[in-house]
Amino acid sequence: MIRSILIGLLAVATVATGYWGYTEHQEKNAILTHSENNYQRAFHQLTYRIDQLNEEIGSTLAMNSRRQLSPSLAEVWRITSEARGDVGQLPLALLPFNKTEEFLSNIGDFSYRVAVRDLDKEPLSDEEMKTLKKLYKNSGEIKQELRKVQSIALENNLRWMDVDLALASEKQPMDNTIIDGFQTVEKNVEGYTEVDWGPGKNNDLKKEEKLNKKLTGEKISANDAKDIAKRFLNLDSSANMKVNATNNDSEYAAYNVTVNGSGKDEAVYMDISKKGGHPLWMLNNRNVAENKIGLNDASKRAANYLKKHGFKNMVLTESNQFDHVGVFTFVHSQDNILVYPDSVIIKVALDDGSIVGYEGMKYLSSHKERKFPSEKISIDEARKSVNPNLKVQEERMSLIENELKQEVLCYEFLGTMGDDTYRIFINASNGEEEKVEKLKEAEPLYSS
Repeated sequence: MIRSILIGLLAVATVATGYWGYTEHQEKNAILTHSENNYQRAFHQLTYRIDQLNEEIGSTLAMNSRRQLSPSLAEVWRITSEARGDVGQLPLALLPFNKTEEFLSNIGDFSYRVAVRDLDKEPLSDEEMKTLKKLYKNSGEIKQELRKVQSIALENNLRWMDVDLALASEKQPMDNTIIDGFQTVEKNVEGYTEVDWGPGKNNDLKKEEKLNKKLTGEKISANDAKDIAKRFLNLDSSANMKVNATNNDSEYAAYNVTVNGSGKDEAVYMDISKKGGHPLWMLNNRNVAENKIGLNDASKRAANYLKKHGFKNMVLTESNQFDHVGVFTFVHSQDNILVYPDSVIIKVALDDGSIVGYEGMKYLSSHKERKFPSEKISIDEARKSVNPNLKVQEERMSLIENELKQEVLCYEFLGTMGDDTYRIFINASNGEEEKVEKLKEAEPLYSS
């Protein structure tokens, strides 16, 4: 009797286990099918977008009026944004595709900058027409390569899940047709260095050169970097510190410094330039407890920290609170003019007032003594260009970078409209609205 009961229970357990395994298998297959469908959709949409991009750029070459050209270039910008979104949904995290993504981004930036300007007053230059012709040719090459991959994938019923597995496994040979196609696209894009993106983008592409050129001082060693980190972080000689040099693919030559904290997941990270030993950025990822100091006190600690490390004439322009951390932006002031390119960000923990973040790369790459141009309109004339619904609370002179990365002298108006605070920059030469910024609000705390 007992034996029969045991056999019955075992049979039930076996059936239950089999059913559980079957349902698990079905659920796993459903997830894999869903992922595969998403990958397929993103890939075919990307191929379609590149087709669209090539056709739209080709259309702009035949246009000659602002009424048609501006909307067409705005459409190019929209298509490139969507194409980059499609790329982001493909399993290419382990496959270098950054040059192609950068190329799409540059096309978008170029088309946007041209589309928003007054083409009646400033029509396309010969150089910009040459750029459009090159973009038409280059996008056509990418289109043909993607179409080739698409044709082979459809003909042979290739799966993107296999791409994911091939990229994730170092043991598998990288001979997947889809991978090979994308590698070909990436290699081709690397050869598109002759494209002139205009003054703004070319300045961006020379960011590394600009930073390295601006840095002063002699080349330092890894041991020098340790000593600099100890002083910057106020550490004693017993600190557990590791120093590694950046590889050749990095944006700048620097030493990566890691200081392990007392907690399991606590550490301080920072980069120090090899040339001159300048701290570039620092982040302390420790857990910050409940607030014990306010933003005003924290801002004073941030200002004192900058003074201690040799920053002069820095003005607090923005303060925010995210979780239990105060984030403060300081801008250099010269001749009572705020120079926004020369900015530094300091993060202060609101539990004990310690500095947990520093970002000084913008300041280091831009700071210099400037000779400002004379304003051609008065502040009263500039105020007429400000939205009348803005309640102006503060006015001052500022130097900013416009969309073309050109430095422009402006009148700055800080004010409120409804519950929001804005900064409005009016060009001091022509009275045009150069930039509008909505200031960030403190991040709300959500309790579970």
